[in-house]
Amino acid sequence: MTDASKPATATPVAGDPPLLDAHLLVDRGTFSLDIALRIAAGEVVALLGPNGAGKTTALRALAGLQPLTDGHLTLAGTDLDRPARRTWTPTEDRPIGVVFQDYLLFPHLTALDNVAFGPRRRGVDRRTARATAQAWLTRVGLAEYGRRKPRQLSGGQAQRVALARALAVDPALLLLDEPLAALDARTRLDTRAELHHHLTAHPGATLLVTHDPLDALVLADRLVIVEDGQVVQEGDAATVTARPRTDYVARLVGLNLYRGRADGHDVHLADGFVLTCSDRHIGDVFAVFPPAAVALHPRRPDGSPRNTWPATITGIQRHGDNLRVQLDGPITVAADITPAAAAQLHLAPGEHVWAAVKATETQAYPA
Repeated sequence: MTDASKPATATPVAGDPPLLDAHLLVDRGTFSLDIALRIAAGEVVALLGPNGAGKTTALRALAGLQPLTDGHLTLAGTDLDRPARRTWTPTEDRPIGVVFQDYLLFPHLTALDNVAFGPRRRGVDRRTARATAQAWLTRVGLAEYGRRKPRQLSGGQAQRVALARALAVDPALLLLDEPLAALDARTRLDTRAELHHHLTAHPGATLLVTHDPLDALVLADRLVIVEDGQVVQEGDAATVTARPRTDYVARLVGLNLYRGRADGHDVHLADGFVLTCSDRHIGDVFAVFPPAAVALHPRRPDGSPRNTWPATITGIQRHGDNLRVQLDGPITVAADITPAAAAQLHLAPGEHVWAAVKATETQAYPA
């Protein structure tokens, strides 16, 4: 399929022309990637999706490690990969910096020489490259660590060296591949805040590839969700979290999601179950409510205008300070309740309960 025969699936960035304008078409036989990415200068975009969605393929295509089958990859007005015109720029000649998940620092080089490697590779003399590297180590708070080898660095320090190495070449595009995944919880919290500071100061475009919604929400200006090689939803964090459009996104943001046909305040689901919502619509809609909105009762509650249905408990897990109860029945539901409430109800897998959700807690929006 040619680039012109199928429209890109992402929405252009408003305002100035995007620094990155890409339609990534990669056919690997058993898997096809077909996504559009447009990122403005100074913008951070998070690419999220389940395992096998195409995130790594997209990153490899941008970095020049995976040639496009079709489409185009244009950065700062220059085509780096456009198969229809036989245009191809090798990885080492692309104005792109990459921070890999495992950082991939050169073990035999010091932190200073790791950071100086990029400028040296691009023809900068040794003294200038090392001066640039020292400046970047200072910027990431590691001015005194230049002589240390990677094995002498903590996880957070190694991550900052990798970031400094990527930024030392003044990249038009910065690629971050799960940059916090290798860190423990405490180090991750501190490093996330530091990374946010450096990304805010980066004048180029940034693509953050992650499966962690918290990393995406804290670090990115915009989210792009991919599933099965396609963009299924994108927008700012508030829009995506408030109105998920797939089960994956709903789980990501912690909402129960259903699709049905609205007739006023009632949403008729495919299996005949009806949810009453606060919003009034006509036609195909999504209906959502948070797990915390689900109340559980040993018997059917009386005298309430809420949605109620019988359910069977299929699982109970700890979820923060509460318990997340998985329910089967006319609809599959996740409910969050306190441990005290669970004890009072004597909840256990296989038990039968009644679930209830107020109409005012259930929202609908066009599908």
